[in-house]
Amino acid sequence: MRLKLEKTKGSKINEGMIGLFFEDINYAADGGLYAEMIENRSFEFYDCYGDKGDYYVKHDPGYGWSPAQRSGGNGAHGERNGNNGNGGGKLEYVTGSPLYRENPHYLRFTANEPGQGFRNQAYSGIFLEKGKEYRVSFYARQADYEGKFWVSVEKDGKVYAEASAVCRSVPKNVWRKWIRYELTLKAEETVEGGAFILSLEAAGTVEFDFISMMPADAVAGIFRKDIFERLKELHPGFLRFPGGCIIEGNTLENRYRWKESVGIPERRKANFSRWSLHGTNAENGWHTEYAHYNQTLGIGYYEYFLLCEMIGAKPLPVLNVGLACQYQSYELVEVDAPEFQEFIQDALDLIEFANGSPETKWGGLRARMGHPEPFGMTMAGIGNEQWETEQVDFFRRYRIFEEAIHEKYPEIRLIGSAGPDITSDHYRDAWKFYHEAGAGKPDFCYAVDEHYYVKPEWFYDHVDFYDEYPRDVKVFAGEYAAHPVSGLNHPGANMLSGALAEAAFLTGIEKNADVVILASYAPLFARIGFAQWAPNMIWFDETDTYPTASYYVQKMYGENMGTALVPMNGQEKELRKEQVYVSLSFDEKTGESVIKAVNASKEAKTLELVDENDRPVRGTAILKTLERETAENDGTAEETAGKAALCGGMAEKRPEPVRYEERGEELDGRLVLAPESFVVVRVKGQE
Repeated sequence: MRLKLEKTKGSKINEGMIGLFFEDINYAADGGLYAEMIENRSFEFYDCYGDKGDYYVKHDPGYGWSPAQRSGGNGAHGERNGNNGNGGGKLEYVTGSPLYRENPHYLRFTANEPGQGFRNQAYSGIFLEKGKEYRVSFYARQADYEGKFWVSVEKDGKVYAEASAVCRSVPKNVWRKWIRYELTLKAEETVEGGAFILSLEAAGTVEFDFISMMPADAVAGIFRKDIFERLKELHPGFLRFPGGCIIEGNTLENRYRWKESVGIPERRKANFSRWSLHGTNAENGWHTEYAHYNQTLGIGYYEYFLLCEMIGAKPLPVLNVGLACQYQSYELVEVDAPEFQEFIQDALDLIEFANGSPETKWGGLRARMGHPEPFGMTMAGIGNEQWETEQVDFFRRYRIFEEAIHEKYPEIRLIGSAGPDITSDHYRDAWKFYHEAGAGKPDFCYAVDEHYYVKPEWFYDHVDFYDEYPRDVKVFAGEYAAHPVSGLNHPGANMLSGALAEAAFLTGIEKNADVVILASYAPLFARIGFAQWAPNMIWFDETDTYPTASYYVQKMYGENMGTALVPMNGQEKELRKEQVYVSLSFDEKTGESVIKAVNASKEAKTLELVDENDRPVRGTAILKTLERETAENDGTAEETAGKAALCGGMAEKRPEPVRYEERGEELDGRLVLAPESFVVVRVKGQE
C-alpha cells in the first residue's frame, strides 16, 4: 500500500478542535474529580424515586453516617476496642439554627460515654497512602460538652491516622456560635476501605455540620490530583460543562442552577442528581442502587472555569432553555411566561460572571472568589440535547436566546443542538432550521452539537459521514463513543476494538476540519462500582485511575492535530479497502507532517511513504502507537495472565489492557502497522 504526502496545504484545522465533555454521571464530580472524601458532608442528601412525569425525593440527612466507637490509638482512650460502626451515641438530624439557610440541616450528636462518635461510609471507604497528609475541617457548636474532638481513620480496630482539636468552650448564657475546626491527618500506613470517625473525648452533646476531608495534595485544594493530571495530559482544546442531562434535571426544580454553584461551598444548595433516577422501573420499585446520587456542587461554575484555565482548555458552558430533560420529563416553562425571563437572565449573568469586570455584580463575585481577571469565555451551548416537538418549541427558544445574548455580547459564539441522534427526523429538522434561520446571519449559530453512541461498525462505515455536509454551518461532534458492548458498572466495555473504530472515524472528522470544528468523546469519567453508563474514557476508584484505549486515542489526537490539512486526493478511499484509515495534516509551528493511521485488520500492514516527487520519505520521526497488550509485546503469557488476575478479571474490574508507546525511529520510506493498532507519526515535512 502506498501513501503520498503532498506538498499542498488544504483547509486550516481549528486550534483546540479536540476537547473534553464533563458531565456529573458515574460519580464523576462528588466521589471523583472533586477531592472531597466525605459523603453527605452537610447532612442534606436525598433518596430519589419515580419515573418520567412522576418524581419525588425523600430527605435522608443521615445517609452515609452511623454510630461508631473510637478505637483509640495514641489518645486518652487507647485501651478501648473499637468496632467501627456499632458504637453507642445518639445521632439526630435537626434544623433550627443552621450554619447557613441554603443547607439547613445538621447533626446533633450526644455521646453517653467517652469515645463515642460517628463514622462516614465515604463511598467505598477511606483510602490513605502511607506518609501522605489529609486535611480535615468541620463546623461544631457546643451544646453541652467540654473536651477534645478526635478524628481518626480506622479499620478492623486499627488506627491508621488520627488527630484532635480542643472544643472551644463558651460560657453558659452566651450565644454559642458555629466554630470552624481544622486539623491534619498523616497516614501511618496505607489502608483501603477505612472508616472516617469523629468522636468525643467525654460524654456530652455537640452539633456538627459541613464535615470535610481532603487530600493535602488536591490541586488548588479542589481537584483530586491523579484525576486532574489525566485531564491535563490530554491537552484538551476546550471543556464543555457541566452536562449533559444534569443541566436540565429530571424536574425543573432539579435543574442545574449555576448561581447556586458559586460563592463559598457551605452556601451552595445541595441537589440530587438526574442520574440517581437512571434505570428506575416497576420491578425495582422506581428506586435503584444510585438513589442517593447527589450533588454538593463543591465543583461549581467557578471551579469549572478554573479547571479550564489550569488545563489550557477554552470554557464551553451549557445553558438551560426552560426545559427539563426531554428523555426523562414533560416539564417546561412556557416561553411567554414571566418565569422564562429567569433563564435568559441567567445566561446573560453567566457571561458577566465569566468575563465581567470586578466592578460588575457577577464579575465582582468572581473577583471575591479569587479570580479578578476574566476567564475569557467565548462560547456557550444553547440547551443540551434538545429537539423540536409539538410540545417543545426549541427553535423559538434558540432564537430568543440568540437575540438576547448577541444584543449584549455579540462576540459570544453559540452552539445549537441537533437532538439526541443523527438518524431521526429531529436531526434533519434541526439542520433545516439552522441553515434557514441562519441564512445571511453568520453569527446565528457557530456550530451544531451532534451526538452518537453507536456500534464500532457504524464508525467504520461512516468515516466519510461529513464529506458532503454543507459548509455554511459548522459541526460540533459533542458526544460520541463506540459501544462494542454496554451495561452498568462494566469497565470491560471499553475495548480496543471500540477505540480503533473511534480513531478511524476521527480520520474522517479531521479530513473535514473545514466543517467539523469541535469534537469530544463522552462520557469522560466513571467510578468503578458507581457507574450508570459504559463505556467511558477514564475509569477510577479511590486508589487510582485506569485510562482506556479511548483515552489514548483522544490523547494522540489532541497532541497531534497539526494546523492545516494535507489533501489525500482519494488515497484514503483506496486504503479503506484494506481496513486502513488514514488522515494527513501539517504542523506549521514545527514543520512536521503528521500521519495518523488505523489498522483495523488482524494482519500487519505496510505503508510505502513517498513525497510529492514519489521519493521515499526518510528521516527521524516520532511514533506514537496504541495496540493490544499481549504476551508478545509485553512479557510472557504467564505475566500477562498474572496482570489480568491482579486486576480481578479484565471484563469485570478494569478496561481492556492496551499498550501505548512513544518512541523515536528512523523512517526508511516504510511504516509497518501492527494488527489492530493506531499509529501517529510526526516527521519533518515540506516547508
